[in-house]
Amino acid sequence: MAVSETVTETRRALGPVGVWLGALQGEPAETQRSAARRIEALGYGSIFEGEIVGRNDVFAQEAAWLCATSRIVTGAGIANIWARHPATAQAAAVALGDAWPRRFVLGVGVSHGPVIDKTGMTYDQPLKRMREYLDGMDRATVAPPPRPVPRVLAALRRRMLELARDRTDGAHSYFVPPEHTADARQILGPDRLLIPEQAICLETDPAAARATAREHTSFYLRLPNYVNNLKRFGFTDEDVAGAGSDRLVDAIVAWGDPATIATRVRAHHDAGADHVLIQPLAKDIRGALRGLEELAGVLLPVSPGRR
Repeated sequence: MAVSETVTETRRALGPVGVWLGALQGEPAETQRSAARRIEALGYGSIFEGEIVGRNDVFAQEAAWLCATSRIVTGAGIANIWARHPATAQAAAVALGDAWPRRFVLGVGVSHGPVIDKTGMTYDQPLKRMREYLDGMDRATVAPPPRPVPRVLAALRRRMLELARDRTDGAHSYFVPPEHTADARQILGPDRLLIPEQAICLETDPAAARATAREHTSFYLRLPNYVNNLKRFGFTDEDVAGAGSDRLVDAIVAWGDPATIATRVRAHHDAGADHVLIQPLAKDIRGALRGLEELAGVLLPVSPGRR
């Protein structure tokens, strides 16, 4: 399976490090645009965000960020398959790709049962649902788009990673240690994109850092997809209970000084990541931006050094 021109161009456009910034959701539009401009000026390669059904529309937000910036890539991490018809997702992606060539990455994902069930929809057979959604997107493509838009899947376990390898340009992983990145690269092979997220906390005191980290992990450890994935890498029921053991928290959230965090980012690159998305854990967007400013000089020279 040869590397595609889309994958090659996307790797070049993304560079080694980007930002996953869920903290922007719910902020006023001008605050979002100002943050996007600042992140671009710092030299990060991308800004990714998630999507919760009924709370935000990832395509509308990405368009606002693209309008406000001139270089940075934006990424849907992820566009939720429960939020819209596959033909609508395909049309939106093509429109963004045409308006801002090589500046948009479409991540598509199945989300999580406890989240989707609250919307009144029924979450079931996620792998089958994803295959059908990709089929629907492909059927909606009546002619080749003016510019191909890179498409990746939110993927944690083998079968979804294999689907990402076989049907898309790669995978976006979230809430994973570098060991998962190595496993995902082995499944994807060398010719697909691999874009993991890494939560970070600029705090050197262990108790304070882990307290902040547990505010993050406590939500995700209530979602079976993440818990089951972590157990593949040796984490026990005790590790995933509550907000997580120290061992699990330290594996998921990189905390410490900038050099320590850079070491974790490098571990993902060495394991096969093309582009690592750092997610600063902060109380507000101002705190997140201060962390990104402090880390930029240390993280952005990090070379992937892979394969």
